[in-house]
Amino acid sequence: MAETLQVPRTGAAPAARAPWQAYAPMWVMSAPAMLLFVALVLIPLLMTLALTFYQFDPASGPIAAFQFENYKEVLFDAYFHTIFLRTFGISLTVTAICAVVGTFEAYVLSRMGDPWRSLFLLVILSPLLVSIVVRAFGWSMLLSSGGLINQAFELVGMGPYKMEYTNFAIVVALAHVMLPFMVIPVWTSLQRLDPQTENAALSLMASPATTLRRIVLPQLVPGILSGSLMVFGLSASAFAIPSLLGGRRLKVAATAVYDQFLSSLNWPLGATIAVLLLVANLIVMLTYYRVLDRRYSRSMG
Repeated sequence: MAETLQVPRTGAAPAARAPWQAYAPMWVMSAPAMLLFVALVLIPLLMTLALTFYQFDPASGPIAAFQFENYKEVLFDAYFHTIFLRTFGISLTVTAICAVVGTFEAYVLSRMGDPWRSLFLLVILSPLLVSIVVRAFGWSMLLSSGGLINQAFELVGMGPYKMEYTNFAIVVALAHVMLPFMVIPVWTSLQRLDPQTENAALSLMASPATTLRRIVLPQLVPGILSGSLMVFGLSASAFAIPSLLGGRRLKVAATAVYDQFLSSLNWPLGATIAVLLLVANLIVMLTYYRVLDRRYSRSMG
């Protein structure tokens, strides 16, 4: 009988590692970011949430207590209903404008060649290079009663029109500021689109409109979805443009929070408005994401 060849063992077999040991390096590397997130985001949110249950005394300020009067005041007062409806109405309008204009701009941008593509991309991103306060003052000068737009209307025998301190002024300025946040995600989706799919559709006698509607647009839905979520969230929480172009009369949720904290010094009520704005914003964005993602998945099979 042949002898079995045995390989000498140089050492003991490594012991089996526990599951938590396999993930230990990952937790160690992510610990600084997690600590920073907890310190700068989670703890301030929890402190703001706790402040919503305080009472407010005009003589002594916030008083520690556990009550729901602030929530009742915001949820059942028609004044705050108007503020929230105006906030989300403006945000939805800005999101729709940016979705239409931004998708068209991204499509044209993807068809350009260098150096025009780089030049127009710089033009699209230029609003992000200027302070938002400077941009708001610029739109205020353009839309005022004696601004350039009204002067142009007067030259053709029209106007002047009241555009400053209106919802129209807020929507126009916010759309100008938020447009890059729509163009970039859609343009990124277009970079992953194979041009041969369009050529194949055109070679099968599909019209350019049909090709755009049935080939290109369905593949842009992820970019439009992510851009819409960013635009809506940033528009709903915007402060500088609504405060400068809306004035004291047209309040949105962010300016209402500012007034309660710094003018009325009613910190519990201001914190309540901020928390309810965050909750409503999350509900709208998550619902929008679920509905659009489900339709996209259904259309793509």
